[in-house]
Amino acid sequence: MSTRRAASKPARPRLERDRPRLTGRAALLLVAVAVLVVMAIVPARQYLEQRGRIAELDRLATELEAQNAELRAGISALHDPVHLEELARACLGMVAPGEVAFVIAGKPATDC
Repeated sequence: MSTRRAASKPARPRLERDRPRLTGRAALLLVAVAVLVVMAIVPARQYLEQRGRIAELDRLATELEAQNAELRAGISALHDPVHLEELARACLGMVAPGEVAFVIAGKPATDC
C-alpha cells in the first residue's frame, strides 16, 4: 500500500531545498565576521592617521633642512670680511677712516 501512495503523489518541486538557508551555524559565523570587521575599523583608522602624520612630519623635516642650509650659508657669509664691511656700512652707518658720512633726511633706513 505504501508504494501505491508514494507513486500516486505528484512530484513536488524542490524549491525549498534548492535555495540556501541561513542556519544557526551560518548566522553565528556572520555575527563573528561582523564583530571582527567592527573591531578592525579602529586600528585601521589609527594606522591611516599615523601615516598622514608621518607624511606631514617628513614634509616639515624637509622644510627645516632647507632653512638650515640657508642659515648655514648666512653663517658662512658672516665670516667673509667684504660682506661684514657691507653690513657695517649699511646697518650701522660705519665709515672707513678718512671717509665722510652723509645722512640724507627723509630716506628710509634699510632693513638689516
